[in-house]
Amino acid sequence: LPVEFYVSTGGGMVAEMFALYDLMRMVREDCGIHTFGIGKVMSAGTLLLAAGTKGKRKISKNCRVMIHNVAAGNFGTLPNLTNELEAIQQLQEDYITAMVENTKFTRKKLEKLLSEKVNIYLSAEEAVKYGLADEIM
Repeated sequence: LPVEFYVSTGGGMVAEMFALYDLMRMVREDCGIHTFGIGKVMSAGTLLLAAGTKGKRKISKNCRVMIHNVAAGNFGTLPNLTNELEAIQQLQEDYITAMVENTKFTRKKLEKLLSEKVNIYLSAEEAVKYGLADEIM
């Protein structure tokens, strides 16, 4: 039986997002994952919606979708901050790679969107157009 995964979130921490994403990738090999975006799917939630089985990702007509760059904050000495910045840049690269693998975004298009705006809001129709979901419920 397929797993039904309902996504309605304002987002969350990138490490936890990747933990769920990796779990979804493992489960997807043995059974389908039907994802349903309802209410709001923002930040970390966008990758989780897109990570469902292609053809089985649905979004509600009035769902609000938002993507943005990886966000982080830290404090400490300059060497520590430099180290943290490198780690955050790697997380950003990993996020972009995962989004490109699971959507219709090209790397160039996604990087352009992320560089132009702080938060990118998409309608359900745009979410389908960009491949975050396959159909509107």
